[in-house]
Amino acid sequence: MNKLEIIQSKIIDIDHVEPLLTYWNLKNQKIVFTNGCFDILHRGHVEYLAQAASQGDVLVIGLNTDSSVRRIKGPSRPVQDEYARAMLLASLSFVSAVIYFDEDTPYNLIKRVQPDILVKGSDYKAEDIVGYDIVKAKGGEVVTIDFIDGYSTTSIIEKLKKD
Repeated sequence: MNKLEIIQSKIIDIDHVEPLLTYWNLKNQKIVFTNGCFDILHRGHVEYLAQAASQGDVLVIGLNTDSSVRRIKGPSRPVQDEYARAMLLASLSFVSAVIYFDEDTPYNLIKRVQPDILVKGSDYKAEDIVGYDIVKAKGGEVVTIDFIDGYSTTSIIEKLKKD
C-alpha cells in the first residue's frame, strides 16, 4: 500500500469495524475513543488528539458527518466536507481509525466500539460525557483533557472573517 492508501484505510465504515475491534481486543490493546467535528484541524486538535492517543494503544475517532455538524453548529458549517476532515485526521500517525456518525451524539458508536478509555475536553464533567455509562459499565475509564487557550475552530473562523 502506498501512503495515501494507508491513510484512506484508516477511514472505516461502521459496518466494517468488527474485524478491527476483534483484532485489537485479541491483542489486549487498550482502545481509546474520542469524537468531534474537527472542522478545521489546528494545533489545539493535534495536541488534544496526541494526549488522547497516549492514554492507550489504539485511538478511534468518531467524526460527525456533514449533516450532523450542520445540526449542531449551524448552516454555515462544516467548512470542510466529512471526507476532507476524515483524511486529515487519518493522516495523523497516532490515529488508528476514523468512523463517521450521523447522530447528534456518538452514543451508538461508543456502544458499538466499546472503548476502554473515553476522552473528551475538560469543558465537560466526566459523568456528563456521552458514553460515560457504557465505558464505566465495562470497567473502563473516562478522561478529560484541557484545551489550549486561543485554539478553536470558531475563533479561527471569526479571525478569518475580520481580515
